[in-house]
Amino acid sequence: MDQARRLKLGAIFFTIFWIGGMLWWSGEYHPAYIILLAVCGSIGGYLWYLAMRWVFQHMCMLSPNGDHGAGSETP
Repeated sequence: MDQARRLKLGAIFFTIFWIGGMLWWSGEYHPAYIILLAVCGSIGGYLWYLAMRWVFQHMCMLSPNGDHGAGSETP
């Protein structure tokens, strides 16, 4: 599984767990509140994806030997 796919799955899990956690924490189950949390969770998941993609791109650029992560080398 490549890095982009893992980041996308991580963003989806982040979104689902954030929405579920906010619903559980608040105890409000009105349709408008659920829609608002879903929209905010989706935006948060997308921003998390962009932030992690930026971090991983800069980590690869800063590595001294140009290695693009573990497992990318050939034996």
